Amino acid sequence: MAVLYTTHYMEEAERLCDRIGIIDSGAIQAEGTRAELIRLVGGLDQVRLAGTGDTDAAVRALEQVAGVQRVDLVSGGVVCSVTDAPAHLAAIVTAASRELELADVEITRPDLEQVFLHLTGKELRD
Repeated sequence: MAVLYTTHYMEEAERLCDRIGIIDSGAIQAEGTRAELIRLVGGLDQVRLAGTGDTDAAVRALEQVAGVQRVDLVSGGVVCSVTDAPAHLAAIVTAASRELELADVEITRPDLEQVFLHLTGKELRD
């Protein structure tokens, strides 16, 4: 059995649907599971580590952690691009805390809104 459900609310689609189609200007831009669509935009989680200390040493240490694909310096800390951040978070925090006094850790996971923007070049509109 299949149910066709249309919505502009990506959180709703993520929560309710097994397969999702992204349509723009009447044309299907992509279709698949949430994970398949996320892979279209790279699918990497972002782990932001805010703190003070030797950020250059922290970058070198974090680049050695499994799952970390890239590390960038940002104001007040570093941002790691990571495959499956929750699975690697303990190792990331341990490596970073050797070089930084951590004040905050934040994980941002890709979502369908980012996929829509990537595929269409447009923001979602109400």
